[in-house]
Amino acid sequence: MMASATLSSAQSSYSITDLGVIDSNGYSLAKSVNTAGQVTGSAGTTNTNLSEVFLYSNGAMSSLGTLGGSSGIGNAINASGQVAGYSQNASKTYRAFLSSGGSMKDIGDLGGGSAVAYGMNDLGFVVGSAVTKNGENHPFLYRNGKMIDLGTLGSKNNNWWNVAQAVNNSGVVAGTSYDATGNFFGFVWKAGKMTKMGTLGGAWSQGYAINGKGQITGLAYTKNGSAHAFIANCGSCPLKDLGTITGGTSTVWGFAINDAGVVVGQTTFQNTYHAFVYSGGKMKDLNSLILAGSGWELTEANGINSAGQIVGMGTIHGQQHGYLLTPQ
Repeated sequence: MMASATLSSAQSSYSITDLGVIDSNGYSLAKSVNTAGQVTGSAGTTNTNLSEVFLYSNGAMSSLGTLGGSSGIGNAINASGQVAGYSQNASKTYRAFLSSGGSMKDIGDLGGGSAVAYGMNDLGFVVGSAVTKNGENHPFLYRNGKMIDLGTLGSKNNNWWNVAQAVNNSGVVAGTSYDATGNFFGFVWKAGKMTKMGTLGGAWSQGYAINGKGQITGLAYTKNGSAHAFIANCGSCPLKDLGTITGGTSTVWGFAINDAGVVVGQTTFQNTYHAFVYSGGKMKDLNSLILAGSGWELTEANGINSAGQIVGMGTIHGQQHGYLLTPQ
């Protein structure tokens, strides 16, 4: 395991902590950070071709393992340190899990034998996508030991991906679903009702995250065919286009949003991917906000907590590592 290293500068907006790896020649990817600065994601090993769920806490990365298969990823961590994600089991089937105290529990499916989890709230509610008895992929909400099928916007094709990506502490869910004609849209599910989100003037949209105030971010298409990150203040509210970073090109994904309305994600930039933060009405390349000469290139930002700490993935000295950014 690599020890973390922190860089800071009066000229930078964030200090960066290398979360390290489990295997010295392996990689890591950070997906979510909680209020205590604990992080989860996936860490790969080279000799066994294994990717394991990790928990980063108190300055060290530890493995939570898998459900018996060769791959797993932690996609969400709540204030209690519970982790949700998905893993292969011994039969190489993908299963959604909830981990408490280091013990990983398979939370079931919707009758079709497979499920994946992407989001979780502080009450331990988990959301994701599961295969139904008739072979369709439906968004689910797991709460109080039971998995609930949230339905779709009319999807009729087994190959169409319908998924819940995030849930806030009020139990409001955000995700993406296809309609009966094969178009996909972000949705908000609340108290048994699914509401279709709009677009930025184009054909489609996707919902990736929701905060405690009910603000949603994701990706939506514009009139000219570009796809931009957005903020919407409710499921049926107009979407606000967050624009692009200077020099950025057409595609911007909003992956996470905190209660202050700060959005983080990924954008295409000069034929590469860069991580961004949107705050105070401006979108900035996170690479411009860390110490120059650090050796890092931040390629995606996947999570942000209430303190503004950001996690994601980048490259350092040619290796792919997860990182934790802390505001200065």
